[in-house]
Amino acid sequence: MGQEGVKRDEQVVLGEEIGNIRVITLNRPRQLNVISSKVVSLLAEYLEKWEKDDKAELVIIKGVGRAFSAGGDLKMFYDGREPRDSCLEVVYRMYWLCYHIHSYKKTQVALVHGISMGGGASLMVPMKFSVVTEKTVFATPEATIGFHTDCGFSYMLSHLPGHLGEFIALTGARLNGKELVTVGLATHYVPSEKMPELEKRLMCLNSGDRNAIKSAIEEFSLDVKVDEDSVLNKQSTINECFSKDSVEEIIKSFETEARKEGNAWIGPMLKSLKRSSPTGLKITLRSIREGRNQTLAESLKKEFRLTMNILRTTISNDVYEGIRALTIDKDNAPKWDPPTLDKVNGEKVDIVFQPFKEELELQIPEKEECRWDGKYEHSAYAQVTEEAK
Repeated sequence: MGQEGVKRDEQVVLGEEIGNIRVITLNRPRQLNVISSKVVSLLAEYLEKWEKDDKAELVIIKGVGRAFSAGGDLKMFYDGREPRDSCLEVVYRMYWLCYHIHSYKKTQVALVHGISMGGGASLMVPMKFSVVTEKTVFATPEATIGFHTDCGFSYMLSHLPGHLGEFIALTGARLNGKELVTVGLATHYVPSEKMPELEKRLMCLNSGDRNAIKSAIEEFSLDVKVDEDSVLNKQSTINECFSKDSVEEIIKSFETEARKEGNAWIGPMLKSLKRSSPTGLKITLRSIREGRNQTLAESLKKEFRLTMNILRTTISNDVYEGIRALTIDKDNAPKWDPPTLDKVNGEKVDIVFQPFKEELELQIPEKEECRWDGKYEHSAYAQVTEEAK
């Protein structure tokens, strides 16, 4: 398992039980509430306990500091690059948890103030109610570091209007609070100064009644209209470019559009695309496209395979090079291998999508009465680890 990077006595996740309300607070503000193995374990423990607790009616999740959650702990993955599969457990537990967050039986409200990126946003988008502010920033920038769009986002982004999902996943484009509500990735927009009052109002309800909660949130929420220069107003151009069959064709089409008057917004997006890992881009595009025809469970199983193959450097070392350049040496000068899109071998990309043996797949329960089955500790991976001791 990768290093936690937190003091032993620091509670990385706080769980509170107040009447019929349960509150989860992500408590790693100095690390932007990134998701470590300890965070995943505590989230799963609290959510299972509270779903089975008849007294628990409403679960609120929030973050401390200027971030809701900036996603996975990249340093944990980098430090865990040796020995092989040292981060397998946290990956398995996180994707398994993502399924249970989507299908959770109790009412959930995410109060999302600040950064909500990558896997961190998987604690926001699936909730029955997700409340964002003018300071909320969302993105899925994984392809830029040689990774792929994960934690269920190959499913969620693929179901956005037109080809907006491909655009967001490949460029790492950021969406603000108003844009998130407009596109359906959040339910309500509340000014940040009203969030403490909203939280108090929800606590006073002491109920999981969805109509009552919706009414309470709407007392504080505003109707949204995206800014004139929002990428959501560029949908026709995005559809034209990001509907192409390959990353190369997408970039070529985007370059053509960039030369047209009024399309200066494309320049930074193109720059981001061209600086990203070629392998990461190819894997991400295919994963989003497959997500359109997959169930959430199928997408999560696919994402588990992709993540393990990427962390195992099955076809490329790009993810560790990307993390090194971004967060370790911070030189922002990754040396991708292969360095260009035309050098990425399609047959090698096929390899990372290949199914594992059934017992090595992410075990997502198919029957409701067994919905908390399939945990890591009961998986073939845990058995192998135990036998190796």
